[in-house]
Amino acid sequence: MKRFATLALVVCFTAAPIFAEDKEDGSLQVWKWANFLVLAGALGYLIGKKGGPFFAARSVKIRKDIMDAGEARQEAETRAADVDRRLANLEAEIAALRAESGKEEEAETGRFGRHTAAEIAKTQAHAEQEIAAAGKAARLELKRYCAELAVGLAEQKIRARMTPETQDALVRGFVRDLK
Repeated sequence: MKRFATLALVVCFTAAPIFAEDKEDGSLQVWKWANFLVLAGALGYLIGKKGGPFFAARSVKIRKDIMDAGEARQEAETRAADVDRRLANLEAEIAALRAESGKEEEAETGRFGRHTAAEIAKTQAHAEQEIAAAGKAARLELKRYCAELAVGLAEQKIRARMTPETQDALVRGFVRDLK
C-alpha cells in the first residue's frame, strides 16, 4: 500500500510541471488537479486492492511453474540417463542375446540329434525283429520242405523196394501183431 502511495506522489510531482505551465484560469487549474487526484487515487486504490493479490497469485503461480519445470527437467534428465545407460549396455545385451541364442541352438541341435539317434535305434531294432522273424519263417519253411523231401524220398525208396511179396509179408506181420 505504501508503494502505491509513493507511486501516486511520484506521478503527482512529475505531472505538476505539466499543469503549472498552463496559464489559464485558476479555477480550471484547481479542477484539473482535483480530477488528477481523483484519477490517481482511484488508480492507487484499484492497484492496491486488486494488484497485490493479483501479483501475489502470479508470483505463486510462477514459483509453482518453476518448481514443476525443475521436476520435469529432473525427470527428463533421469530418463535421458536411463536411455544413455541402456544404449551403453545395448552391445552387451546384444552379445548376451546372441550367446543365449547360440546355447539354445546347440541344445536344440543336441535334442534333435538324440531324437534322430533314438528313431534310428528304433528303426534298427524293428528291422532286426523283422529279419529274425523272416529267418525263423525261412527255417520253418526249410524244415517243412526238408521233411516233405525226406518223406517223398522215403516213399520212393519204399515203393522201389516194395514188391508184392514184401507187401504180403508186411501185412501178415501186422495182422500177427494185432492178434
